[in-house]
Amino acid sequence: MTDLLVVLTSFPDAETARRIASQLVEERLAACVSLLPGVESVYRWQGTLETAAEVLALVKTRADLHDRLAVRLRELHPYEVPEVVALRPEQVDPAYRQWLLAETEAS
Repeated sequence: MTDLLVVLTSFPDAETARRIASQLVEERLAACVSLLPGVESVYRWQGTLETAAEVLALVKTRADLHDRLAVRLRELHPYEVPEVVALRPEQVDPAYRQWLLAETEAS
């Protein structure tokens, strides 16, 4: 187990994803946000089967920032119910871990 998280969230378009990703990194809630365009999501919303083209974001952060990150995502996100799914990596390269921790420290 590590003290890091990868948080998954999806956005309706690249512009929105890029804007929110930049804010999260600027605010040091994330060290890095990787954006994966071309995702197609299939889901049920309010009783109807939906499909949508989305941009998946992989938000790399510290575990102790999860609650603040989740609140900020809900504030910035255009979806009524944004995806905020946190995964805890079992192993992380020590140099990457050190970099991530440094980039998410309060300045």
